[in-house]
Amino acid sequence: MANYEIFEHDVLIIGAGGAGLRAAIEASAAGVSVGLVCKSLLGKAHTVMAEGGIAAALANVDERDNWEVHFADTMRGGQYVNNWRMAELHAKEAPDRVRELEAWGAVFDRTKDGRILQRNFGGHKYPRLAHVGDRTGLEMIRTLQDHGVHQGIDVHMEQTILSLLKDGERVVGAFGYERERGRFKIFRAKAVVLATGGIGRAYKITSNSWEYTGDGHALAYEAGAELLDMEFIQFHPTGMVWPPSVMGILVTEGVRGDGGILTNNKGRRFMFDDIPENYRTQTADNEEEGWRYCQGDKNARRPPELLTRDHVSRCIVREVKEGRGSPHGGVFLDISWIRKKLPNAEEYIKRKLPSMYHQFKQLADIDITKEPMEVGPTTHYIMGGVRVDPDTQMSRVAGLFAAGECAAGINGANRLGGNSLSDLLVFGKRAGEFAAKFAKENSLGNIDNAKVDVAAREALAPFEQSGGKNPYEVQQNLQEIMQDSVGIVRHESEMKSALEHLGKFWQDVKRVGITGNREFNPGWHTALDLKNLLTVSEAITRAALERKESRGAQFREDYPNKDDAFGKVNTIISKAADGSMQVRLEPLPEMPDYLKQVIADNR
Repeated sequence: MANYEIFEHDVLIIGAGGAGLRAAIEASAAGVSVGLVCKSLLGKAHTVMAEGGIAAALANVDERDNWEVHFADTMRGGQYVNNWRMAELHAKEAPDRVRELEAWGAVFDRTKDGRILQRNFGGHKYPRLAHVGDRTGLEMIRTLQDHGVHQGIDVHMEQTILSLLKDGERVVGAFGYERERGRFKIFRAKAVVLATGGIGRAYKITSNSWEYTGDGHALAYEAGAELLDMEFIQFHPTGMVWPPSVMGILVTEGVRGDGGILTNNKGRRFMFDDIPENYRTQTADNEEEGWRYCQGDKNARRPPELLTRDHVSRCIVREVKEGRGSPHGGVFLDISWIRKKLPNAEEYIKRKLPSMYHQFKQLADIDITKEPMEVGPTTHYIMGGVRVDPDTQMSRVAGLFAAGECAAGINGANRLGGNSLSDLLVFGKRAGEFAAKFAKENSLGNIDNAKVDVAAREALAPFEQSGGKNPYEVQQNLQEIMQDSVGIVRHESEMKSALEHLGKFWQDVKRVGITGNREFNPGWHTALDLKNLLTVSEAITRAALERKESRGAQFREDYPNKDDAFGKVNTIISKAADGSMQVRLEPLPEMPDYLKQVIADNR
């Protein structure tokens, strides 16, 4: 123990995005000491990439909106395999969390009478997304950081957690290292909150930044927590496809919410060709009505470009596969067409979508006010994650909580745009609140020195195999297999082949070798990330094989239809005593009658 620097906190929060910061603020307000560990610099969290807005039924733009409609939209979008209690809490509490953010200094766009402006987004019946142009996530992080810095939170930047430490069945801390110098650290805590985000770096094409290697999912799994519905990966329909250096970078859904349309290489607006039956009454069947909706006409139906993300992604893939794609393997997203609708279209686009304008101008030399963008699906978000109690956010491991993207339940088979940011606020607050409560009721646990030493030796093993496997090559091979075999369209034979490859990659990880020393060594960092990437990749593949149907973000070519039997179960992943990964199906919790009525009333 003398070799490691030791920190003590009542509550340790791993991850400093929206969920982590909101949890830290709430725990600190409860009067406990809080430590916040982030993999990169504070302020660089992936939350800043969430551009479109925060979904909350404020009813500022359309007075017909309320929590019940939001709840019904979320359940419909998730194909009814959501945890109903989480969806209910989220819909009810999101407006208060947004107003709280406003009180802390968030500068939202405004209606003419000064209220928070809300925009249209895919799957939402009414304009519901509170936003700041197309930089909402950035404003949210700025506000939370500015508020949190006055709470006395200890921030540990550029640190990576390698394992959770347990005393019996309870989590009592974490073991990690400082990325800059490579020195090991022990964080003792009475409660731990995981808020580490997603798994996008398991795929070749992703909107996610380098930090998103499934750390929280893997840490929880290794500690004995269960993972829920890992098969449901959201491929955002619109990521950049050209030039290659920027492939996968997100193009906000706000482009479509403000009037952008999707066309193929024939100039045809192909989304009109495929409108699902359960959305037909809410979806416009002509260009004029769709445009009126984007301009705020309450009587108009939404354009088909604002259908759920899984559906739009599959439509884009179909156009490309059938030879109607753009020159670089995507389709066209065109907001410039509104020049024929608005005399001030250029000013409108620059005001509504400033980040998108600069992004395409600087990275692709395209002026989106005058020409269309090329876009295609990009791995964006995982609906699956750590299984938690819907009210407290605690996993089945005592003292271990999770919130945000690395937790699961609220989104079911598909997340609606904008629900991610309100999810971070609602359940980040709850995780911080109940982690603080747990910390007050428990003392610091004992740290097992021998287990810490084993973890340290495992982390340093690649230095002893300098002629071994290249970690970057292993990561690239993994990403290509997941992209090709467990991507947007899946088939049993391909996924079984992927599992065989994953087995070989596990052997490769044991033989990974690196050169140099512990200081400033990105090769070492990549080698340490591989175990987490493989864990989540195997969980995704096994869960996808188990769910023999197509539902939401899971589309199986060999089982192209929904199966009512699978609409009543979740897939659960857990680690067996022999170290193997186990999958089982478990019935959904029964929804109470009053919520069934809410859904019936809002079809």
